[in-house]
Amino acid sequence: MPALIPLDPATLPDIATLRQRAKALAMLDAIVSPEWEYRYFSYNASWFDCEEMASMRNGSGDEWFVHFGPFGAAIKGIAHESPLAGDSRLVEAVQQQVPPAFAAFLNEAAFSMDWLSYCYWRSPDDAAWQKVAAPNVTTDHLDDGSAEFLALLIEPASGYVEFAQWYYEQAVPLAAVQQLYDHTPLTADLVAALNPQLDFAEAVASAVETGYPCAG
Repeated sequence: MPALIPLDPATLPDIATLRQRAKALAMLDAIVSPEWEYRYFSYNASWFDCEEMASMRNGSGDEWFVHFGPFGAAIKGIAHESPLAGDSRLVEAVQQQVPPAFAAFLNEAAFSMDWLSYCYWRSPDDAAWQKVAAPNVTTDHLDDGSAEFLALLIEPASGYVEFAQWYYEQAVPLAAVQQLYDHTPLTADLVAALNPQLDFAEAVASAVETGYPCAG
């Protein structure tokens, strides 16, 4: 199979839409997979003062973080099998190309900024996302994992239905997934449609952490 072309930054939604999608994915995972250590997506709406953080971890060494704050938003990802993984030239390029306003992102130890294969950023007033340029023309066309691992931030609700069947081996109703994608306030019926075994109070606690709206 040919390598995937790195994700075009033009395909990423605006910051507000990306934040909403990241919260929806984290809320879906909190319902479908209540045990935190087995979740693929998570979201911390109180990461730091005026800052929020979304993340993906697949348990195999691939992960991404999205850092939201007054500076805008930035994405750091690692596909551990990518030829770009940990390339010192790419690591240096991130520090050189991402604006100084993103210092909190660039210096965050939890993000392991010396171990990455792709990085995007967008300031509040920017019309589009920017991507850190790969070290040279040759590696510019190598698969950095961005197209694969950022896909659910872009795809419609049907993408999560397919993902849940593959990753969790669970069938989830498209209509319920769409409601979370639309940020419909959480109700007991909506939670039950996705996971009848989950106590609604537990789902509400996850919603508070995620910053997802609840009915009533």
